[in-house]
Amino acid sequence: MTGNRSGVPVVADLGAIIDWLDRRGRLIRVRSEVDPAYQLAAIAAKFEGGPRAILFENVKGSRIPVFIGLYWSRELLADLFGRPEAELPQHVSECIRAWQQRPVAPVVVKTGPVLQVHESTVDLASLPVPVHAELDGGPYFDAAVVISKDPETGVRNASIQRFMVIGKDRLAINIDAGRHLETYLAKAHARGEPLPFTLNIGVGPGLHFAAATPAEAAPIETDELGIASEFHGRPLELVAGTVSRVEMVAHAMIALECEMRPGETHDEGPFAEVTGYYATVAPRPLVRVQKIHRRRQPVFHTILSGVEVYNSVGLLGEANVLALLQKQVPGVKDVYFSHGGCGFYHAVVQIAQTRAGWAKQAMMAAFAAFPPLKMVTVVDDDVDIRNPADVEWAMAMRLDPKHGIMVIDNVFGHGLNPTFPEYLGSKVGFDATRPFPRTPNFDRARVRETSLDGLDIVIRDVQ
Repeated sequence: MTGNRSGVPVVADLGAIIDWLDRRGRLIRVRSEVDPAYQLAAIAAKFEGGPRAILFENVKGSRIPVFIGLYWSRELLADLFGRPEAELPQHVSECIRAWQQRPVAPVVVKTGPVLQVHESTVDLASLPVPVHAELDGGPYFDAAVVISKDPETGVRNASIQRFMVIGKDRLAINIDAGRHLETYLAKAHARGEPLPFTLNIGVGPGLHFAAATPAEAAPIETDELGIASEFHGRPLELVAGTVSRVEMVAHAMIALECEMRPGETHDEGPFAEVTGYYATVAPRPLVRVQKIHRRRQPVFHTILSGVEVYNSVGLLGEANVLALLQKQVPGVKDVYFSHGGCGFYHAVVQIAQTRAGWAKQAMMAAFAAFPPLKMVTVVDDDVDIRNPADVEWAMAMRLDPKHGIMVIDNVFGHGLNPTFPEYLGSKVGFDATRPFPRTPNFDRARVRETSLDGLDIVIRDVQ
């Protein structure tokens, strides 16, 4: 995508993205005053999944607008990247593969828009941090990108975690098990040192995708910020921290310099998570916010738990699973992480079988490629994997329950899913493919394709 007036690609700058969405008719502007506690999310939910994002221009108690909805439409994202919607997972996969083969490191520049204003005091109440769901424990940062560094090697990591505001300069963070940030924190604690990091609010989707890339695709010894460079078509720009050695995103809207100290915890939660359930309250690491930097006219970015997460995480999961399966399993055509599976827990794999047994091989490879998965359904290449009714047809008409269901017990999964207490539970795979070799009795009935061009057809409105 072409750059904005600063020469930075549009996808690297949320301000440029908002302007682009507006020009394309893909932006809803809410000009009435809205309360960031409950009302903002409730209004956004009425437009969830539509082809437009929302800018709340008048947020009670703040001069800073709030932006939401960038990830709830794959059609919108595909338009932003200049790709057909069907090719979006492949584009994500290609960017990650290119980074793996020839990584382009970020560059640290002298200054950037995020350094236009340095707040003299730290007061998180100055930011319009929303309260989303009725029983949430407080306001939450849920779309900001964490940048941290390995205390031993200095390698950077990017991740997205949830942060609950608990004071004017205090946050409580939930860190998913198995994330590199958890390893960094353990290393810092072993050394008796705090772990500094920056929290970058209002960044482009390239960096968001970099932060959401599964660890299986981005090993701990690699600087995954370079993935954003692939999406941008040029190195990601960072600026040096002012109170620590950890960098900030030069074109972020807002950046917080923070640290976690050994042993400091605070109750965090509940929070309405991607599962549709509330995450439980528990003691989790306490975060001290040391400095706030921002643009002169920033926009606060938040995500509505639901379709936004299904798409943003699902695209990364699909990309990683597709890349691995196409290396290991002949005939794999496509992968889709279903919305019914919350973009985390159910993968539908499309395969053109070349040999008996490859469908089950695809199941096992998918579970290995994306550990949060709970279910994998494998279907033939005549099934539309993005159509739930078509997938259900394959399960009803081709799944042999006696031989086609594979259950794996006592395996690592995603802790936010309540069927995986302490991250341990069972997984299931469904082989909904026709028997191999093919027989005519499993061929689908089809009508011949034709064109309506030139036909005299009268269609009346329904009364």
